[in-house]
Amino acid sequence: QGQLVESGGGLVQPGGSLRLSCAASGFRLDDYAIGWFRQAPGKVREGVSCSTYDDGSTYYETSVKGRFTISRDNAKNTLFLQMTDLKPEDTGVYVCAARSGGVCWVPMQHYDYWGHGTQVTVSS
Repeated sequence: QGQLVESGGGLVQPGGSLRLSCAASGFRLDDYAIGWFRQAPGKVREGVSCSTYDDGSTYYETSVKGRFTISRDNAKNTLFLQMTDLKPEDTGVYVCAARSGGVCWVPMQHYDYWGHGTQVTVSS
């Protein structure tokens, strides 16, 4: 049974940075598209970023472009989300996910595996 476990969340001031990690077990990330989703209080869950497994194409939600970077380390079977210049509106629970299909910019329910999430709070 595949599993994803996130880490790296926390409280950070506006303008700060965080790096989220997501360790996969029970399957290899090499053949999976990867994604990060977030859900803020009172808001619907939204896709933040994703990357395909074949050509490594990356996609970002408009508000995080230029600030967030998705990456993976297949040797460590781990995916990452580097977040810089964080804003209060980035606050939410961040969830990583993996999908066996080639397309990545799809709703989380179309992913095969997802984690429980890690809280990111941006506040002064």
